[in-house]
Amino acid sequence: KAGARIEILLSTTSQRNSEGDIVGAMAIGQDITERVAFEREYIRLIDTANAPIIGVDAEGIVNIWNQCAMQMVGYSTEQVIGQDFVREFITDDFKTAVKNVLDKALHGKETANFEFPLITIEGDRIDVLLNATTRRDEYGNIIGVVGIGQDNTERLAKVRESIKLIDNVNAPIFGVDIRGRVNMWNQCAIRLFGFSREEIFNHFLVQEFITDDYKIALQAVFDKAFRGEETENFVFPLITKGGARIEMLLNATPRRDEQENIIGVIGIGQDITSRLAQEKEFTKLIDSANAPIFGVDTQGFVNVWNQCAMQLVGYSTEEVMGKNFVKEFISDEYKIAVQLVFDQALEGRETANFEFPLMTKAGVRIYVLLNATTRRDDQGNVIGVVGIGQDITGRRAQEREYTRLIDTANAPIFGVDTEGLVNVWNQCAMRLVGYCTNEVMGHSLVKEFITDDYKTAVQAVLDRALQGAETENFEFPLITKSGMHIEVLLNATARRDEQGCIIGVVGIGQDITARLAQENEYTKLIDTANAPIFGVDTQGKVNVWNQCAMQLVGYSSEDVMGKHLVQEFITDEYKAAVQSVLDQALCGEETANFEFPLITKGGVRLYVLLNATTRRNDRGNIIGMVGIGQDITGRLAQEREYSRLINTANAPIFGVDTQGRVNVWNQCAMRLVGYSADEVMGCSLVQEFITDDFKIAVQTVLDRALRGEETENFDFPLITKGGSRIEILLNATTRRDEQGNIIGVVGIGQDITARLAQERGYSKLIDSANAPIFGVDTQGRVNVWNQCAMRLVGYTIDEVMGKNLVQEFVTKEYRAAVRAVLHKALRGKETANFEFPLMTKSGFRIEVLLNATTRRGEQGNVIGVVGIGQDITARLAQEREYSKLIDAANAPIFGVDTRGRVNVWNQC
Repeated sequence: KAGARIEILLSTTSQRNSEGDIVGAMAIGQDITERVAFEREYIRLIDTANAPIIGVDAEGIVNIWNQCAMQMVGYSTEQVIGQDFVREFITDDFKTAVKNVLDKALHGKETANFEFPLITIEGDRIDVLLNATTRRDEYGNIIGVVGIGQDNTERLAKVRESIKLIDNVNAPIFGVDIRGRVNMWNQCAIRLFGFSREEIFNHFLVQEFITDDYKIALQAVFDKAFRGEETENFVFPLITKGGARIEMLLNATPRRDEQENIIGVIGIGQDITSRLAQEKEFTKLIDSANAPIFGVDTQGFVNVWNQCAMQLVGYSTEEVMGKNFVKEFISDEYKIAVQLVFDQALEGRETANFEFPLMTKAGVRIYVLLNATTRRDDQGNVIGVVGIGQDITGRRAQEREYTRLIDTANAPIFGVDTEGLVNVWNQCAMRLVGYCTNEVMGHSLVKEFITDDYKTAVQAVLDRALQGAETENFEFPLITKSGMHIEVLLNATARRDEQGCIIGVVGIGQDITARLAQENEYTKLIDTANAPIFGVDTQGKVNVWNQCAMQLVGYSSEDVMGKHLVQEFITDEYKAAVQSVLDQALCGEETANFEFPLITKGGVRLYVLLNATTRRNDRGNIIGMVGIGQDITGRLAQEREYSRLINTANAPIFGVDTQGRVNVWNQCAMRLVGYSADEVMGCSLVQEFITDDFKIAVQTVLDRALRGEETENFDFPLITKGGSRIEILLNATTRRDEQGNIIGVVGIGQDITARLAQERGYSKLIDSANAPIFGVDTQGRVNVWNQCAMRLVGYTIDEVMGKNLVQEFVTKEYRAAVRAVLHKALRGKETANFEFPLMTKSGFRIEVLLNATTRRGEQGNVIGVVGIGQDITARLAQEREYSKLIDAANAPIFGVDTRGRVNVWNQC
């Protein structure tokens, strides 16, 4: 009437009279004005969208083709509408794939980000990225597919160009996805390592191609890249297909998708195997050279210091590296001159045969003859100075030293002529014996200063030296001026004149009085030590056997001295092993914590933990082996009992070492998982027995335990030998050795597979129950909200979880009452048939009849409240209506209870 146009959807029906004749028509209409307007707007949006939109009906015939699709492909709407999309517009190589995507969508399975090519009207190929979405009518019936696309041609061209550049670059480039599996491997990587793309794609780079000693370090680099942190110049080895080890210098960079999400890591490498080998060889040559070699960087800080320099000057590498050479090791009067030589070398002007002094660690001044050479890097840039030196201290001081040597030596030196009369007596001899030079010169050494019991022996040594036969390490006593007895160790050497004629004997001595006393004390300490100590000579015969060894084994010193230790006191099965340890010690290779058995005199078998130490004389010559032992018989018995308890425990117990390899696997674990101890020992627990989705979490728990942070009640799955998945609740405990060092992790588990299944069944029952069920934790926050509660109140699980039930969903006048019911249940006092109102999402008030039940954990502790409810809104309304009808009836109505007391009395 107002002139507005409305759209009607009409159903018309014939009207007939009682005889069946048509007498008219009846029409039932529906106002679809708004729906038609919406559809027109929808069509307009599709047609003007800046993305190509294509649609087909259930037969694959095009029924949507918007302006953007027309502009992109060149075909007008009239040219495509009604045509078979796949047959007419898709290239042969993609017909099947596109048909499959459309068929899936026509069955309700939509596809996102599907790439395929379209051929334009000019015959060009363009790449389209499509989301295929199911179209439905108003009754939900599938009527076709609509696809919103994106022209991907330019992006794919750029990607292909990038891939081509990566593939042809002359540096090895590889990439891994977010799980560490190889997804990029260029031609240079193929040539370098020998693996084709087919052989390496989708394999785990770290687990399968990296040596064990670098797995953790490279994984850490990848993990950093997964967090967006790049790593430059990381050195690690890769093993080629032929088994060769190649050293790589790597830059690890995160890979990102168009939304800047990290999707992997790309690594650009450099083969530095030859360079490292050359550097190692260069370093080895420098370090082992028999000339002192040192170097400084451009700032004058020491960065090269070889073994010979260390021996010469006394400073270790750690003490000099990074120190300023001139300021800290050159005397003041030479600082300027040495700095000048370095400055010239840093400018490329080298210096030969430069003499300067160095101060040793002990404060001694030594002279060095130096060639200062410029050091350059691979690009020829000056990076420092290296100096090859020669110690000329001896040459400079030789004459002076020879003159002062005898008199100032810190060893007693004396000499006699061919008649045995004293003609050399240095300051040390004077201090040691008490006689001054004037008191001894010209006197007979043997007759006047040697005790009677040694006169013959000392005279024989002097006589042999006068015949040219020198004597080393001859011990004899001297009597001091004060009458004290001192022990001297002497080297007697013939003195010759310029023509080589013997003119006397010079003896360089050593006061060994204190040393002999110390040796006596050492022998006493060994004998009284509370640990068994024994020793053998180079023939393996016992020459040390202390009191503790005697008490432990039962053999006296007389029983064992001179006997062969291995042949006579070691059981047959350990003879070879113990002999090997002794042989190694006699070659200078000491052994710590070697276990072997000893048989006591009474026939009892003892276990000893031994440190086998090489014995040397004053000249460093090996003269035997001494072993300090520990009786570990009791400890081993305890360890065996501990192992037995673990193995027979009725809980699965397993352990790993610091590398994550299984070293404990008890009977219960074997029965539970199905693998025997032989099948798991030495295998990586995480890599071989944990599902991929839990590898990182379990590795984190183990890593924490290996740092001393233990974990309780950790849930994770194990895959049994039969392929079943079982759920384990684990306590991960740090294992330590006797010194408290962490040596692994032991886990005591519990099979909670059945319990979890029961809990899931319980959760499923709650969720699918046809009564509203909700629960709160001890803080009153919602943690249970089933499907029926969701339908009844209108709030989804996401909208209520963690919210306070009373504060947010109960009307104000009932909050105190509901809170009191919950508090009672949290104290263990449950409530049945409690009525209270809840407000729905749409603002309606519904009445609920509730049973509030206490929830408890496995240990019986209260963890919340669960309520099973019933919607009594309709029932209460019906009751109120019933009461109203009774009260307003025009007949008198009254009622009594079971005891006859009135409880109904209406208005009438």
